[in-house]
Amino acid sequence: MPTSSDFEQMLRESALRVTSPRLAVLSVVHEHPHADTESIIDLVRGELGTVSAQAVYDVLKALTGAGLVRRIQPQGSVARYETRVGDNHHHVVCRSCGAIADVDCAVGHAPCLTASADHGFSIDEAEVVYWGQCAECFSSPSP
Repeated sequence: MPTSSDFEQMLRESALRVTSPRLAVLSVVHEHPHADTESIIDLVRGELGTVSAQAVYDVLKALTGAGLVRRIQPQGSVARYETRVGDNHHHVVCRSCGAIADVDCAVGHAPCLTASADHGFSIDEAEVVYWGQCAECFSSPSP
C-alpha cells in the first residue's frame, strides 16, 4: 500500500504541485479502484472536510493528464477512476449491478495489441471490456 510520501513523490515526479486535495484524491482512488466521481468527492470530503466538487474534478483531470490515474467509462456508465496505470489491463463489467473488476491483458487467440488493421497508427494500448454477470448477480434469482 503506497504511503502519503509515495504519493508526494509521484506528484513531484509528474511535475505536479503537492497539495492536500491531490494527495487525498490519489489515496482515495488507490483505496477504491473504479470509484465514480461522486463517490470520490464524498470520500475526499470525509478525509479533508471541506473541498469543492470542482476542485476534485480539477484534480482528477490533472492526475489523469499526468498518467497517475486512469479514467475508464464502460458503455452506459459514468466515468470511473483507478491508479492501476501503464500495464494495459482490461475490465469485466456486470450487466446487472455494474460491478467492475480488473482483468489482465487478453491471452490466447484473442490478440491484445494486434489490430486486424492499424490504418497507419502506431498502436501502444488496447482497451477491452468484457461484459457479463458477476457471481452474485448470476446466482441470485431474478425478481
